[in-house]
Amino acid sequence: MRQRDRRWGAVLWVALLGLVLSVATAVASPSNKWRIKINHNARSDGAIVLTVTPKDEAATTVTVQVPKGTGEDRIAHLVRDALRAQLGEHYHVEVDDGEDVLVKKHLGEPNIDVALAQNTVKGVTVKFHRE
Repeated sequence: MRQRDRRWGAVLWVALLGLVLSVATAVASPSNKWRIKINHNARSDGAIVLTVTPKDEAATTVTVQVPKGTGEDRIAHLVRDALRAQLGEHYHVEVDDGEDVLVKKHLGEPNIDVALAQNTVKGVTVKFHRE
């Protein structure tokens, strides 16, 4: 019985190590351009909280308030406006394809990581793609 417990412990340890390494790799991969994909409509009031982290710098937290019933295209515009307000002139932020938001660094600015810190808007999903 003890040997079987040790094997399961080893399996769990390897799985945990793989998870930690995959998260560390994802966090350590800044890009010069990000696509934020907004999907579905808001079934509740809530907030989408994003973090924008320039390489080797402190993160900026951006909170987007989303009212119930807001469609994905309008949510993308709200995200764009909030990012523009918080990031200022350091990055170009635009809506693309209606429901996508592009965040691009200006020449001379560091690459960035963009991540979802929290989403309390029911029905809405937020996905990120490096470009």
